[in-house]
Amino acid sequence: MKRNALRTVPRDWRAVARVFVALGDEHRQRILLAFERGERLTVGQITEGATLSRPAVSHHLKILRAAGVLLAERSGREVYLRVNRAMLEQTLAAVLEYVRTQA
Repeated sequence: MKRNALRTVPRDWRAVARVFVALGDEHRQRILLAFERGERLTVGQITEGATLSRPAVSHHLKILRAAGVLLAERSGREVYLRVNRAMLEQTLAAVLEYVRTQA
């Protein structure tokens, strides 16, 4: 047994933990699944299709952005969000590698 793993999450797994926490909520999962491949959406566009209020959507977007799941780009007055595909692929690859080699 790796006893240290029971005390603290290793530094290189902290990003993995943030992604899992961010995606642990059904509303945030639905927000992520709303994006088509390569698509950029505004908060307003996401809110239009959501069952949540704009403040609630903004709260969930803040968590997804903080975890690195979504990236934001400002263009004029609008903020466009897009899926951080490279980071998600890297994070999920790290988990898969652990499962393949350590679990």
